[in-house]
Amino acid sequence: MVGGGSGRAFEGAPVPGSSAQRAWTLMRQFVDEHSRHRDLKEALGFSLGAGRGKVLFQLRPGPLTHGQLAELNHTTGPYISLIVDKLEEHGLVERGPHPDDRRRKLVSLTPGGLAAIATAESILHRPPLAIAVLTDEELHRLSDLVQRVVDADQSQE
Repeated sequence: MVGGGSGRAFEGAPVPGSSAQRAWTLMRQFVDEHSRHRDLKEALGFSLGAGRGKVLFQLRPGPLTHGQLAELNHTTGPYISLIVDKLEEHGLVERGPHPDDRRRKLVSLTPGGLAAIATAESILHRPPLAIAVLTDEELHRLSDLVQRVVDADQSQE
């Protein structure tokens, strides 16, 4: 499945009728077939699942408190603590004192965390080989269309 798609989950299955359903089904199928989870796990030596990858990337701009991470991820402080514990076990983040409030801790990336982000980005940004069937003009149009969908989704939040 990773990198080339071994099993076609929807092959032979009827694709729903509306244009929106068909486009969504095909996009999901393509993305699912080219998941990078296995590549990431092999390169990093562990899985970035269960919110760990998201938190790791959220720390790139700078340290955040547990409360800020919980709010960003719409979850609880105890769950964020579990995520941070796992990232800390792998040497990707560290907890330190908050400069203005000794009761709070700041979570920040370590050099290992920055390296893990760089590795993950190189894997996640590598397009599947099948993209090569599209011309530069088609890729530009596809990018524009996807950007419109992303913008519309963000404006609804």
